[in-house]
Amino acid sequence: MAFNFEENLSRLLTRYDELQALMNESSGAAKFAQLSKEYSDLGPIVEQIQSLRRARAELADAEAMATGDDPEMRALAEEEFHRLKAEVRDLEAQVQLALIPKDEADAKNAILEVRAGTGGEEAALFAADLFRMYERYAARKGWKFEIVDISETGIGGFKEAIANVTGRNVFARLKFESGVHRVQRVPATEAQGRIHTSAATVAVMPEAEDVDIEINPADLRIETMRSQGAGGQHVNKTDSAVRITHIPTGFFVKCQENKSQHKNRDRAMSILKARLYDVQRQALDAKRSADRKSQVGSGDRSERIRTYNFPQGRVTDHRINITLYKIDEVMDGAGLDELVDALTAEDQAARLAAMN
Repeated sequence: MAFNFEENLSRLLTRYDELQALMNESSGAAKFAQLSKEYSDLGPIVEQIQSLRRARAELADAEAMATGDDPEMRALAEEEFHRLKAEVRDLEAQVQLALIPKDEADAKNAILEVRAGTGGEEAALFAADLFRMYERYAARKGWKFEIVDISETGIGGFKEAIANVTGRNVFARLKFESGVHRVQRVPATEAQGRIHTSAATVAVMPEAEDVDIEINPADLRIETMRSQGAGGQHVNKTDSAVRITHIPTGFFVKCQENKSQHKNRDRAMSILKARLYDVQRQALDAKRSADRKSQVGSGDRSERIRTYNFPQGRVTDHRINITLYKIDEVMDGAGLDELVDALTAEDQAARLAAMN
């Protein structure tokens, strides 16, 4: 069915009024909470629609005055007509964007996983650089960045690093980072000064809540062990590390960053739920599943979404053909917003086109 802009506006305004009446009649607390949430969610777009309709009415009045007999009034009305015409155009664009169906996970926190791909030690060093880039980006956004697990190499690289990122609209801002990231630079491990190419994979999953995913305790195998690597005396003296395996899928998560076994278990369960929820979302949404397959691969250099070329100081996102000559800013987290904004805009434009 073709998307009808005006019909959708009228339907939303009617639903908003219906919700108000239903809340006045509702006697149950649970039902009232459900109605009030929908009412609250619709509030911002209803305000935009009302502003649009007021501007359209004013535009019609200005157009009528511009055809009057008084030359001075006509000149003023024509000026007002052009101003209101631009305002109506902007408001229509805003309302159209607001009408795009939202990803229910956009407002959720996120689980970030970075893994070294092809390239040996240099790939692990790049994975560590990417992980720190997201940590800095989170700090700039005022998000909480909690490390869940890191598997380090001998020279400071990361074979794998997992973090729980919490804050406002975290998944909405990070979801387009999923994929293979390629780097071209002279490795610290290269004595001859030759440029090498290596890769790391990034996966971003929405954090699952209990209402999103249900796990049968009988499907879990939970093991405790002593932590490994740097971390103080508790590493060798307490069984604080936790490994949880979901037997039906074979997914497993290990967490050892806390001294508390209880905290490690909670974090590992959070990661496991996120992975299972992500699989569930893919099964329910074929398009997202196809997108993910094209973005998250094995770490092979040919499956890339973005290239970081250090000798030339540029970062290129291949999905939208955008290149920024500010690699230091991007790696510091400050320049990442420009890429995220461009990817979000492209996604919105594609979904808007699909609606029409």
